Amino acid sequence: MEPAVVLERYRRRADAFEALVAATSDNQWSNQSPCERWDARAVVDHIVTMQDVMLRPLDLTPTDGPSVADDPLGAFRRARADVEALLTDPVLAHQMTSTPAGDLGVADMVNQVASQDLVHHAWDLAKATGQDATMNADDVVELLPVVEALPPEVYIPGAYGPGIEVLGPKVPVPEDASPQDRLLGLLGRDPHWAAP
Repeated sequence: MEPAVVLERYRRRADAFEALVAATSDNQWSNQSPCERWDARAVVDHIVTMQDVMLRPLDLTPTDGPSVADDPLGAFRRARADVEALLTDPVLAHQMTSTPAGDLGVADMVNQVASQDLVHHAWDLAKATGQDATMNADDVVELLPVVEALPPEVYIPGAYGPGIEVLGPKVPVPEDASPQDRLLGLLGRDPHWAAP
């Protein structure tokens, strides 16, 4: 996929995630998220980590910035800027990298990992903090067949290494469920989850 297309999509998704982070109040960071082991701050920490992972195949290190513990919004802004720098560099954006999914160009790697991650973890953060959890309809249409095609191994804890859990067990949804609810169920999330 052309880096310019990936960049436009990435920025839209990052803008949406950043808005959720910015609207989270200080007393909400310890709120439980739909991910059993994560509170709201841990959701942002995961997203920042995954943005930084995009730099590793290129032997690059994250730029200096605040930690998620001290400043979740600042940490995310720093991480997204690093990813956008990859996509706007005409050499780096086309460079081939070795990933667990095989050899991919940097733009494709960002599109398939960091960018897609923003979509469902935005839902996690929104649910944890009582914000609007409606996903972008275009993102749902794009991601639903991708997730439907995932191999069964992604649902097995530890299949990709010790301590690595890609997805929780699928959550059954009604046959007439909305595309967003179907996507969430395949991602191991209860579409009707509510904070305790």
